[in-house]
Order: sequence, then C-alpha cells, then structure tokens
Amino acid sequence: MGTIVLPAIIVAAVGLIAGIILTIAAKLMFVPVDERVAAIEEVLPGANCGACGFAGCSDYAKALGNDADVSTSLCPVGGAAVASQIAEIMGVAGGDVDPKIAMVMCKGTLEATKQIEELDRIHSCKSAKMFYGGNWACPYGCLGMGDCADACQFDAIRVVDGVAQIDREKCVGCEACMKACPNHIIQMVGKKNLFVVACQSKAKGAQTRKACTAGCIGCMKCQKICKFDAIKVENNLATIDYDKCKNCGMCAKECPTGAILSFRKKKAPAKKPAAPKADAPKADAPAEAPKAEETKNTEA
Repeated sequence: MGTIVLPAIIVAAVGLIAGIILTIAAKLMFVPVDERVAAIEEVLPGANCGACGFAGCSDYAKALGNDADVSTSLCPVGGAAVASQIAEIMGVAGGDVDPKIAMVMCKGTLEATKQIEELDRIHSCKSAKMFYGGNWACPYGCLGMGDCADACQFDAIRVVDGVAQIDREKCVGCEACMKACPNHIIQMVGKKNLFVVACQSKAKGAQTRKACTAGCIGCMKCQKICKFDAIKVENNLATIDYDKCKNCGMCAKECPTGAILSFRKKKAPAKKPAAPKADAPKADAPAEAPKAEETKNTEA
C-alpha cells in the first residue's frame, strides 16, 4: 500500500509546487492588455495589405493603442466608416479620409502599340521584364501579364486588350497591385481627381510616337492651356499637380494623342418632349351638301 501512496503524494506535491511557481510567474510577468486594441482589431477589415504603413491590421491596432499621435484614418480598405469607428473607440475626433485608388498609367493597347516579340512560355510581368524588358515596343508601358490582377484581393483588375484596367468602384487603395508591378506604372490617385496622364514614357516625342500612338509626346499643349498652373511637362512627360488641379478638363481636350484620361461622367442627353398627336379626321362624319343645290330645291 505504501508503494502506491508515497509516489502519489510526491506527484501531488510536485504539481502543487509547480502550480505555485506558475502563478507567481504569471503575476510577475503579466503584461496589461489594452482592451481598445482588441476592439480596433475587430473593426479593421483584416486585409493585412500594409497600405496603412504597418505590417498588418494587428500591428496598426497596436500602434494606435501605444501612440495617441497615430492617425485613425490610415486604413484605405475600411475607408471613412472604419476611421469613424476607430476614432470612437479611441475617444478622439475622426480625421478626414481622402480615398485613393490605383491607376494604370498606360494606354498602350494592342491597337496603340505593337509586340516586338512573342513570349509564349512567359506568363508573368516580372519574368517578361527580365527578358529584354518585355515584349512591347514601349519599354515604359504595361507588360500585360496580369501580376497586378493576381495580387489584387478585391477582384478589381482585369487585363483587357493588352493593358491592365482597374475598376474604380471595386478598388480600395490597398497598393498591392502597385507593389506587384515591375514597371512601376501603377500609382495611387485621389478618387476625386478625374483626369490622369496615362503614360510613363520619358522618351522624346518622335520616339514615343513610333512606340505608341497613345503616349505623351511632351508637346506642352496641356501646360499652355491650363489656367491653374496645374500641369507641367518635364523630361518629355506631362504630370498633374492635384493640389492645383480643378478638374476643368481643358488639358484632356487639348491633348493630341489622348494620353490624358477623363473619368468625368457624361451627362445623359435630355429627352425631347413628344410631339402632340394631330387629331385624326372623323371617318363617320357626313359630308355637307353644297349650298347651291339647297337654294335650287327651296325655289322649286
């Protein structure tokens, strides 16, 4: 009997001592948890895209809890709604969110430019870039293999006619496509900005013309017509200063190659009022008898 009881007592004693040690260690090593951080993590969308400037949503939540100076409106995926919720949790005034979306600065479609080589065995922009800079005549344009579309978690990008196109309504501004593009032709632009120079070519005008008919040729017509000093041509390429731009659209109208894209919604033509229908003649109305005949009959 003693051979069973003694080991059991020893095991119980060891367990009791270990429990006491762990309890003391837990109290000594306790790190207070900010409940606000957990609440912010629940509010954040969980995309972990890194567009806020932190490693992910959890890292951003911790930064907000540790530093009161961190902005509550850094999450482009959540937008204004999430910024407002975070500000409420933190007990601070919510900052204004200027939503930004990704833009492909290229109009080099199959019609505008041409392929200089068929790359049948290459299926990524990164690989195409390493292989003599790609298979298009313009080395500055979209490589068209869809690395940006693969990187997008929100199904906002499609490669159409050789060029990546971004759905402005689906894009959340996470910057994943921008990081995936080896030619660096995707840039973040404020959603309120309706005009974009869709070209990145810094070649001289004649050279750009040969490579792509839709490229910027640095003619400076846009710069001359702008009344707000919002567009400049440097290194043969026009760039728009969005702090000065008023979305007037004069630059897009003046551009001879159509390199400046317009996202202004066209107004539907006003419907013309329907013309009033002419009254149809009554078919059953009896014809009037000639007055001359009436007079003769009366005399008779």
